[in-house]
Amino acid sequence: MRHMAAQSRDYYDVLGVSKTATAEEIKRSYRNLAKKFHPDVNKEADAVDKFKELQTAYAVLSDDAKRRQYDRFGPEGLSGANGFQGGFGADDLFGEMFATIFQDAAGGGRRQASPIIQGDDLAHEIEITLEEAVLGAEKTIRYTRLEACDNCAGSGSAPGTRPETCGQCRGTGQTRVAQRAAFIQFVSQQPCPRCGGTGQSITNPCGKCNHGRVRKTRERTLRIPAGIDTGRRIHLQGEGDAGALGGPSGDLYVVVIVKEHPVFERHDNDLYCKVEISFARATLGGAIEVPVIGGVEEIRIPEGTQSGQEFLLRGKGVPDLRGRGKGDQHVFVQVEVPTKLTSEQRALLQQFAASMGEKVDTTGKGLFGRILGGH
Repeated sequence: MRHMAAQSRDYYDVLGVSKTATAEEIKRSYRNLAKKFHPDVNKEADAVDKFKELQTAYAVLSDDAKRRQYDRFGPEGLSGANGFQGGFGADDLFGEMFATIFQDAAGGGRRQASPIIQGDDLAHEIEITLEEAVLGAEKTIRYTRLEACDNCAGSGSAPGTRPETCGQCRGTGQTRVAQRAAFIQFVSQQPCPRCGGTGQSITNPCGKCNHGRVRKTRERTLRIPAGIDTGRRIHLQGEGDAGALGGPSGDLYVVVIVKEHPVFERHDNDLYCKVEISFARATLGGAIEVPVIGGVEEIRIPEGTQSGQEFLLRGKGVPDLRGRGKGDQHVFVQVEVPTKLTSEQRALLQQFAASMGEKVDTTGKGLFGRILGGH
């Protein structure tokens, strides 16, 4: 035991207090740390060891005589089983604290566990267009949920009768499970296996529902905020399943899916698109119409615009959901080369090529053509 004490951490460091800490500061620190590392709450592998270390440190520092002995001689100066003999120690404080944390139904005057069971949350997917995501919209959804039975008003019992208090948990909905580890006994609470945590026993059930609930299809209209994107959820409080035996309803989460668009691609709050322009327009420049969400926008391109050149439309992208302005639209022009020419167009193009000092063989009988033709 003396060897173990010599290897232990400083008790003040264990409790996170200074060596001049008052008794109240030591007690308060122990309460907070014990709640954090209690094995019924903390499932980390080293939680039990940390909890035991806290108990050992508090048992010494909460006792004035043991604290003075510890301050003078360290752990080696403590007699007995690491200072666990007599006085108000960690076990006493832990018993008080444990009852507070877990609301021990068996403790005199303690608040009992509530038998009310909340309904489940539900998820529903909705598809919207990119225009609806950018501009916002109102959409109507249809979904199925559990609702309180009209026949029994959600009680689960036949009309004119009432559920009885569960005989096993006495209406608390919880049962106590005790486990012993090291020097202390841990007591936890679990839903009652007989009543499923409701605290009630239905002896004369309603013939039209299951524990006070029936399944119904509902319609809801919801507002799609401008700027929403795929994967975002819209939260509708209280629109989920009703709770069993009159318990409160859960929530509904509508998951948004934005469909692909034939013209635009979205990256964060920016939009990207391609616009085809003629060879003449790319060469001479001028005004062109560009599609934007909800209409068209006219922009001017300079002479000699090259295929793939980018033009930026500020503020024509997607609104930020948090109200931080709007993204931009990136326009990439693609020069369209004609595939069929009239004889007049061909002659004009040849003249243009000649004026640029370029020789264009339109007969197909150039060097490569002559080789293929055997000439």
